[in-house]
Amino acid sequence: MKKLKIKTGDTVRIIAGDHKGTEGKVMRVDIAKNKAIVEGANMVSKHEKPSAKNPQGGIVQKEAFINVSNLALLDAKSGDITRVGYEVRDGKKVRVSKKSNEVI
Repeated sequence: MKKLKIKTGDTVRIIAGDHKGTEGKVMRVDIAKNKAIVEGANMVSKHEKPSAKNPQGGIVQKEAFINVSNLALLDAKSGDITRVGYEVRDGKKVRVSKKSNEVI
């Protein structure tokens, strides 16, 4: 199974594409497609039929998937982008920020 370094709940910055520079929280990750949904970024208009949840129907704004290669994790300490590494600390494998060397 493929492993991604970006997880649900991480704060990321978009580093390429139309929404470059936008920051947000990762809401969902699709490992098979190598894509993620970032809160408030990559908004698209979608036509929806009337339903019980949305009785009016019409045009709805929602987030679309964006490729994980276009995302960079933000360092919690400095707020700048950082790369992710893995280390074993106290017998557990943890994700570590390469910039500040702190556990993510």
